[in-house]
Amino acid sequence: MPHSPEDKKRAQVRLRRIKGQAEALERAVAAGTECSLLLQQIAALRGAVGGLMAEVLEIHLRETLGSRAGQVIPHDEIDGDLDAVMKILRTYLK
Repeated sequence: MPHSPEDKKRAQVRLRRIKGQAEALERAVAAGTECSLLLQQIAALRGAVGGLMAEVLEIHLRETLGSRAGQVIPHDEIDGDLDAVMKILRTYLK
């Protein structure tokens, strides 16, 4: 979860953009827009969600791993953190 005011603001701006794209896509489907244009809108929406995912993942990694800089951390703890991140990525990439 983004904790700093700047990170929250960036996430909220991205979410509003995604919401607008989803609403536009819904209107396009209701209007019977041709498939090629729908596919273009879907690709743009997917890109926006991917951008949000990348940003939140970066924040998470910096908070989780960056806060430990200079510390001696047991391998099993690092492995657990990496496993959690990998689980998120695998779910997202399906």
